[in-house]
Amino acid sequence: MSVVAITFVVIALAEVADTSGLVTLVLATRFPARWVLLGVCAGMLVHVGIAVAAGSLVGLLPERPLEAILAVMFLIGAALTLREGLEDDDDDDDDDEEREAPRTRWAVVATAFGITALSELADPSQILTATLTAQYGDPLLVGIGALLGLWAVSALAVYGGNRLRRVVPVKWVAVVAAAIMVVLAVISAVEAIRG
Repeated sequence: MSVVAITFVVIALAEVADTSGLVTLVLATRFPARWVLLGVCAGMLVHVGIAVAAGSLVGLLPERPLEAILAVMFLIGAALTLREGLEDDDDDDDDDEEREAPRTRWAVVATAFGITALSELADPSQILTATLTAQYGDPLLVGIGALLGLWAVSALAVYGGNRLRRVVPVKWVAVVAAAIMVVLAVISAVEAIRG
């Protein structure tokens, strides 16, 4: 499997189990979907850029310490994804109702961008993107895979989130994503021990 495909799958699974998908879903129920999606996608672009830059810096470490750090980062990503996925059930109505509705399409885009950019900081998908960048040493391919995975999940949240959540419970997606990350952590730990 290519770096883009592996990154796409890992990041998409982590993001489906994340609460930011709910934020996107709530925004899309209140505002025109295409403008919400545009803002969310722009926010995800910033999110991936930060993660790839951080992962590139971590990737400069010597190989053995790098593999040990990657193992720990994958385990942290697994724990965060599992925690968010298990906490996530039906918290659709936070305090979004209290906000004044943006009046123009660009205000909707800006609102979706701002909420996405802020909610994704230090998110499991950002940690995983940084980790995969450090592991594979190919920021461009990891960035493309992460961005496509995030955009795909955002589009699902905007256009079909409620239906998807009825078919596949978030907690099972979180469990699968966490299991994949634990496997990646074990592989990294074995590489660190072997040297």
